[in-house]
Amino acid sequence: MKALVAPRIGRRSAQRGVTLFGLLFWAMLIGIAAYLVIRVFPTVNEYLTIQKAVDTIASSQPTTVAEVRVAFDKQRDVEYSISSISGKDLLVTKENDKVVIGYAYDKLVPIYGPVYLLIKYEGRSR
Repeated sequence: MKALVAPRIGRRSAQRGVTLFGLLFWAMLIGIAAYLVIRVFPTVNEYLTIQKAVDTIASSQPTTVAEVRVAFDKQRDVEYSISSISGKDLLVTKENDKVVIGYAYDKLVPIYGPVYLLIKYEGRSR
């Protein structure tokens, strides 16, 4: 007598989907990326605030370097997010009878334990 064998419904190679290890890998990758974004976002916000303050001061066309530094320090007192630089760190020059204010600073972002991310910011007024 012949034994009855069930027909093959589908092959293993034709199946699609995500494995548990694949899901864990992508979850960890997205989690690490989100953690880095959360740690770096405040420094980017500070950079944009500094750029806005420098542009505002330069558009008022101050006459002396001391006036630029005092104006920036006043702006720094108003904006609590500026903590990396002060008025003495600004580089003030004149190009084509227009005041140009430049700045550069480094920011260390602690990631975990002894691991840090170094971000170098620089900019100048428009």
